[in-house]
Amino acid sequence: MLTQHHLLPAAHAGTQRQLRSLHFGPGRSGRKAYLQASLHADEVPPMLVAQSLIQRLQRLEAEGAIEGRIVLVPLANPVGLSQDLQGSALGRFDLATGLNFNRQFKHLGTAVARAVAPRLGDDLQSNTREVRLVLGEQLAAWQAQTETEALKRQLQWLAHDADLVLDLHCDNQAVMHLYVGSAQVDAARPLAGYLGAQALLHTPLAGDEPFDETLARLWWELAEHFAGRHPIDPLGCVGLTVELRGETDVSQALAEQDAQGLIAYLQQQGHVAGEAPPAPTACEPTPLEAVEPVTAPCPGIVVFAKAPGDWVLKGELVAEIVDPLTDERTPLHARSSGRCFARSARRYASRGMRLAKIAGHEAYRSGKLLSL
Repeated sequence: MLTQHHLLPAAHAGTQRQLRSLHFGPGRSGRKAYLQASLHADEVPPMLVAQSLIQRLQRLEAEGAIEGRIVLVPLANPVGLSQDLQGSALGRFDLATGLNFNRQFKHLGTAVARAVAPRLGDDLQSNTREVRLVLGEQLAAWQAQTETEALKRQLQWLAHDADLVLDLHCDNQAVMHLYVGSAQVDAARPLAGYLGAQALLHTPLAGDEPFDETLARLWWELAEHFAGRHPIDPLGCVGLTVELRGETDVSQALAEQDAQGLIAYLQQQGHVAGEAPPAPTACEPTPLEAVEPVTAPCPGIVVFAKAPGDWVLKGELVAEIVDPLTDERTPLHARSSGRCFARSARRYASRGMRLAKIAGHEAYRSGKLLSL
């Protein structure tokens, strides 16, 4: 295992933070997988899963089972981890700017397409190499202005030449679920099976440039752009966000279970030698555009009638909001049938607050599809 430390530019005098990346395997095969944990730094389950992964990957490396390269960043956001305010961890948003740490990564599709065009030919593998080289050149030219921009640039650099990118997160209160681009759903099905995901959510474009989509989207867009002229693999980088249940689902047993599922997927994708175990049957993929965000129309005490993992029928009660001043109860009913895969841990809602998410089947939403 090779350990690298990546210093971030200091945001303030007397402070400096760093990333740690762990590199497994000799890189002989030319294939690469990249995993990172807790880009939202207040999401703890991925950090513990990463610890279990380190042990397994060290063992596999010693056995010679990693021919290519597997890179793991066990803590992807030291900036967010430092944001502790009066006992509350605030690791989702950069307090300096208000921006979500998993938004506004650098989408370089147009720049890469323009720069790589003269270097492409008729060979798919050669074109893949050229795209990765140009992408690296574009990232190297990115002059980060802030500590958080430098963090995003470094993470994107570590992953830019990977065949597979897994961004490990968790939700507030949730069951296991995954996000993937629609063009890559089939590649995601085995992982959903290995992890026991109860929702596999896909979309052509989620919006706001989250980490995994920025890296994966480039490939299917380039494949479409150069169609009929130069072959580009739309699966040149398979990118997924893995939501490891809820924020308090932190246990050694779950971490070991999830790490084993991730290793099985790495094996199934050819990043670890040997025959992968058969993937359990995965849940049916559903459009992200069909996710119903159950939203509070008024403030009050939240009393849930449904929990993550419950199947909800159209018209069923999901929650009630109780006004503590008027005693009025406002029922919230599901607009469509589907799996309730996540809900808020807060039990007092402000008007407009998202309370729960239901994975429906009929797309009706558009625009930016991710929560703040």
